[in-house]
Amino acid sequence: MVPSSSLTAPLKQATFRNLWSATLVSNLGGLIQGVAAGWTMTMLTSSSDLVALVQAATTLPIMLFSIAAGALADSVDRRRVMLTAQTLMMAISIGLAVCAWQGLLTPWLLLAFTFLIGCGTALHNPSWQASMGDIVKREDIPSAVTLNSMAFNLMRSVGPAIGGLIVATVGAAAAFAVNAFTYIPLLAALTLWKRPVVKNTLPREALGSAMAAGLRYIAMSPNLIKVLFRGFAFGMTAIAVVALLPLVARDLVEGGALTYGIMLGCFGAGAIGGAFSNGWIRDRLQNETIVRCGFVGFAAAALLIAWSGQTWLTCLALVPAGACWVLTLSLFNVTVQLSTPRWVVGRALSLYQTATFGGMAGGAWLWGTLAEAHGVSPALVMSAVSLVAGAAIGVSFALPELGKLNLDPLDRFSEPILRLDLKPRSGPIMVMVDYEIAQEDVPAFLAAMSDRRRIRIRDGARQWALLRDLENPEIWTETYHVPTWVEYIRHNTRRTQADAESAERLRALHRGEQVRVHRMIERQTVPLHDDMPLKSVHDHPH
Repeated sequence: MVPSSSLTAPLKQATFRNLWSATLVSNLGGLIQGVAAGWTMTMLTSSSDLVALVQAATTLPIMLFSIAAGALADSVDRRRVMLTAQTLMMAISIGLAVCAWQGLLTPWLLLAFTFLIGCGTALHNPSWQASMGDIVKREDIPSAVTLNSMAFNLMRSVGPAIGGLIVATVGAAAAFAVNAFTYIPLLAALTLWKRPVVKNTLPREALGSAMAAGLRYIAMSPNLIKVLFRGFAFGMTAIAVVALLPLVARDLVEGGALTYGIMLGCFGAGAIGGAFSNGWIRDRLQNETIVRCGFVGFAAAALLIAWSGQTWLTCLALVPAGACWVLTLSLFNVTVQLSTPRWVVGRALSLYQTATFGGMAGGAWLWGTLAEAHGVSPALVMSAVSLVAGAAIGVSFALPELGKLNLDPLDRFSEPILRLDLKPRSGPIMVMVDYEIAQEDVPAFLAAMSDRRRIRIRDGARQWALLRDLENPEIWTETYHVPTWVEYIRHNTRRTQADAESAERLRALHRGEQVRVHRMIERQTVPLHDDMPLKSVHDHPH
């Protein structure tokens, strides 16, 4: 378990403090916009599924575009990505305010604007989340993630009520206009942020290759697969309460826009309480216990909301729901951050967000459709049953504990001196590693090689195989391919301190003095003349 730092420790960093404060204002605007959009849809249509689709339109872009955004976060200046995203969202918000002011909004046009704002969020979030490790110390990352959740939920406790008040008094167009202005502080803070320039001798990965590398890393990381699966399950089942809350306010308790805003405020207040207790709870309970309690607690709240016809009782149920929401989602986020090396953390976070928000988008549509067909209360009851089932999933997909692996770069690789004049794009490259293993050590060797295979493929190797010499059975050869020479170098620089244990186990089993590595370039034809001249002796570094 990673030691918990003080919740306020990241705020001692001026950069984090400035960006976090500006994010508070931006979150306030986003919540005002969300209330205005949700309530405007109830005024434009009586269709329950269209009302629920407002939430889906916000989360769907995060599911669709987060992987590409995560690849950008790992390969492009994150500050520049966030500036682009915020500028895009500000321009769209201005357009939404103008259309609302002119009375041009239709249900589908409102969904389109909401979707485009969600696209900006999808672009912004992976870079912002991945920047935590750049701004604060590793031990402060859980507190930084919790503060980010608190930044949203502090505003959720007041923003929806303010949004409801603005909509009720001066109209939705004014609420949309307020949101457009709240992007300015964050744009200013990002502009003033002097992010250190990280020197990288390797060329930037192409977007497609970077996305494939992220998917491959997740696929070969069992702990991360568990987090993504649980995040999807929680997002799909828990979103019912948030997506159907406008209908709860309008139909179950017969309230208005202000009632809806107050309900969201109670949800946000509970989330703040969950954020404050996050560190204390993580120090005393295992991760899986916290997640199961989050699922079951949210299920109990959904049942109470479904059966309550009173505003005060519904608001009371929303408080623990908010606490369960922030405890569960922030724990998923921290687990991803602390289970992933820095070179791929943006992509890992984006895939986590794709799974979680994809579940939310699908869930918003599902529960909206069920509410349309059977009513709001039955839909909430069905979501509660699904949440209990999500808690039971933990028996087979328990969340890992934090802090067991050192994922700092190993930094032991030195690029070999080559006699051939290779270019970065030269390839394919085949690598062969010879081991001499005694017969009695073969079981231990094969077990170590199983782990080695996963690490190799995770970091970019292809066509991995293990060969045994028929004439000299003590000789084993590990082989794998990489597309180009630069990808071979990138593959080796991705190795972490935790991976060193696997290499040391193999060296201990090797009977020779040194493990021999053959690096070869493949040729599919046999040309009369080699296209790669030998380097002269003067080309070699001294």
